[in-house]
Amino acid sequence: MIDVARLLPKLPNATGANPEMAEVAAKIAWTRAAGDGLRRHAIPFRLFRKTLVVSVADIIWQRQLQSMSSELISRINRLLGREVVEDIEFRIDPATVEQVRSQNRPGPRAKTSAPITEELISAAGEIADQDLRARFIRAAENCIARREARVSPE
Repeated sequence: MIDVARLLPKLPNATGANPEMAEVAAKIAWTRAAGDGLRRHAIPFRLFRKTLVVSVADIIWQRQLQSMSSELISRINRLLGREVVEDIEFRIDPATVEQVRSQNRPGPRAKTSAPITEELISAAGEIADQDLRARFIRAAENCIARREARVSPE
């Protein structure tokens, strides 16, 4: 198995000009670049052209993250191995942030560094429906994280 961070640069190259896969890659890179502290307060929503739209709970988070946006863009593009994101738009959307928070509360949180095989990334690229593809990747990441949690309890 391979760490997600090592596969991220390969994802945009392997999928060519597929905007949906570029979006998936940008969202995964965001979660890595933002880290644990920001991840709960800023949720990547979509990649529109080269602007990553991120939902935040309120204007305080919006202003704080806007001041950090150039560093976050640099980290994301470094993880992806090329310029996929040119700008980040922080939209105030407390409902989305709370929805994601509530989904993560009940059980153990999945590790974002869960290893994903190249075969899995390739299979995801074959799924035409964007929503279904994103769900497939999330389900695979959760499955891998649960399996690892059983094998090596923390």
